[in-house]
Amino acid sequence: MSKRSRSLSGTEATPFVYGETNGRAWRQQGERIDLVRRTVRPRITVVRHAQGEVAFDLRRTALAVIDMQNDFCHPRGWFGAKGISVRPMRKPIPVLARVLPAWRAAGGTVIWLNWGVRADLANLPPSVRYKGKRQPQAIGYAEPVPGTGGRAVVPGEWGAQVVDELAIDPADLTVFKHRLSGFWDNELDSILRVRGIDTLVFAGVNTDRCVYGSLQDAAYLGYDCLLLADGCGTPSPAYVTRAIHFLVQQLHGFVIDSDALLDGLPAEGARRPAPKASFSSKEQA
Repeated sequence: MSKRSRSLSGTEATPFVYGETNGRAWRQQGERIDLVRRTVRPRITVVRHAQGEVAFDLRRTALAVIDMQNDFCHPRGWFGAKGISVRPMRKPIPVLARVLPAWRAAGGTVIWLNWGVRADLANLPPSVRYKGKRQPQAIGYAEPVPGTGGRAVVPGEWGAQVVDELAIDPADLTVFKHRLSGFWDNELDSILRVRGIDTLVFAGVNTDRCVYGSLQDAAYLGYDCLLLADGCGTPSPAYVTRAIHFLVQQLHGFVIDSDALLDGLPAEGARRPAPKASFSSKEQA
């Protein structure tokens, strides 16, 4: 058998790997470039929801945490300066503080999907600029926030940073967005596909805006979607949240809670008491 026809499992040096190792990388060994995608054993996670159970592969799933940033969740941030109570936006913090370490320990991917506008607003049309400001005297995107001096949701500013209670791990991914949907005009979709991720668990703020907008687009693009209900928050009335839960369950995916998720994680993740038999969407998220 010639050298060229031998398997890469021979005695040559360890192959050099190009790309992610989740079964999707190329390998170079000597003169051979190996394009074969490896089969990776799934890490099956089973989670209860209101209608039963849903199983997914943790290796191919990412927890997408949306807009848990100072400008939305800290009293001194952009929303606080607008006179908006940040209490509903802070509601997910203790839930995510429990979920994130267990999710990472079990081998799950975390993606921080955050607002991040250009300082010159060059790619924000009038419709988006108006909705972020509404009155000439109000504080709009990329404008200084009183008390901090930083420009609202501009990357690098304090307001665009994730709240201190939810520290970003070096292994986490961060993607910025400049629309309600995290899939519009950015690199999120290509990052997920390169990493072989086909399932997303959504959390963050606001339930009925950026979280739902991102979940909808993910579903339209063919991703499997779960909404972490108690890991979301919004200042909108409770009936809006109930409507979002109904629409997700009816059209786009599944609604779960943190107890069910933690209980279903593989052994490496923290275990929690068994979830309730059913999930109530009446709780405001």
